[in-house]
Amino acid sequence: MQNRSDIKQCKNWVIKIGSALLTNDGQGLDVSAIQTWVEQIVALREKGIQVTLVSSGAVAEGMQRLGLTSRPHAVHELQAAAAVGQMGLVQCYESAFKKHGIHTAQILLTHEDTANRKRYINARSTLRTLQEMNVVPVVNENDTVVTDEIRFGDNDSLAALVSNLVDADLLVILTDQDGLFDADPRSNKDARLIHQGDANDISLMALAGEGSALGRGGMLTKLKAARLAAGSGTSTVIASGRCEAVLQKISNAEEVGTLLTASTEILTARKQWLAGQINLHGTVHLDAGAVKKVCEQGSSLLAVGVTAVDGQFNRGAIVRCVNDSGHEVARGLINYNADETKRIMGQSSDHIEALLGYVGEAELVHRDNLILT
Repeated sequence: MQNRSDIKQCKNWVIKIGSALLTNDGQGLDVSAIQTWVEQIVALREKGIQVTLVSSGAVAEGMQRLGLTSRPHAVHELQAAAAVGQMGLVQCYESAFKKHGIHTAQILLTHEDTANRKRYINARSTLRTLQEMNVVPVVNENDTVVTDEIRFGDNDSLAALVSNLVDADLLVILTDQDGLFDADPRSNKDARLIHQGDANDISLMALAGEGSALGRGGMLTKLKAARLAAGSGTSTVIASGRCEAVLQKISNAEEVGTLLTASTEILTARKQWLAGQINLHGTVHLDAGAVKKVCEQGSSLLAVGVTAVDGQFNRGAIVRCVNDSGHEVARGLINYNADETKRIMGQSSDHIEALLGYVGEAELVHRDNLILT
C-alpha cells in the first residue's frame, strides 16, 4: 500500500477495539457503543469487506461484574475477572450481530497457539473457514489460563498476529486517541496528528506514550503491532473509535487517524509465522562472516559461523541470531538442540556426523526457516 486511496481496494480487514472504548468509564461494557460498531461492521460487509474482530474488554467487564474498583495485580484474580467478563463480552457481540442476521464465533488464542507450527496452521484454517461461512470471528486472548498474556500480552500484538493468520490487507486499531501525534496532545496543544508514515520507521517509536488505566496497551504497542502486521504486507490505521462513522470514513479513504503503510514484499506463510513469534527459546551468536552471508547473501546459517550458544532449546525451536554486538539480526527454526549446537559450533558441516554420531541437516538453520529482523 502506498497511500490512503489504496484502502478502497482492501477487502480483508482485522479490526481491534480497545478496552477504553468498550467500557463505560469502568462501569462495565458500553452496550450502545458496541452496537454502533457492529452496525458499522455490517455496513463494511455489505461493501464486500471481510471482517475479523479482535476485542478487548473481558477483564474490564469482569471487574464490573465482580464489583472490583481497580485492576487486580494477582494473576489468579485477573484470570477470574477475565473468565467472568468473557461471558458478558461474547453475549453482547452475539446479540448485536444477531439483530442483523449474522453469526459470530468466539476464538480464544494464546501466543502458544501461534508459536507452535501445527497449532498455528490449525488456527489459520479455522479462521479462514469461518470467513468462508460468512461468520464474524470475535478473537480475544485466552487470559483465563495463560499467565504470560496477562502480565505481558496485549491485544494490539494479538491483532497483528491475527492479521498474519487471515492474510489481512488492512488492520484497523480503534483507540481513545485520534492517532499518532508528533507530541503528547494531552499536554501539548500544538501537537500535530501524523496522517501517514511507514510502519517500519523506528523513529516513530519515540513519539509513543503510555496506555490507559483499563487497557494494557499504549501507542507504543500499537506501533509495534503495525510493524509486526507489515511483515505480512498488512497496512495499519490507528484511529479514534469515538469518531462518528469512523470505519466508513476509513473505507472511503478519508483522512482520519494515522495510516502506517506496509512494504510491498509479502513474506511466505512460514516466514509470516516466524515474524510473529514473541517467545524465543535461545540465542546463537554469529561471527562477522556468518552475519554477512545470512543478511546480505540470503544464505542458510551454518554451524561454522556460530561462536556461542545461550539457553536450552530443542530441535525445531525458534532461536534468535545475534551479531558480535548482541544485536538480533535474524531468527529461525534450528535443526539441532542446544547441547548439539554447542558441540558443532565453529565446525564445518562435514564434521557434524563425526561430532554427533549422526547428521540431521547440513545447515544449522535453513534459509527457508530463517527471517531477517
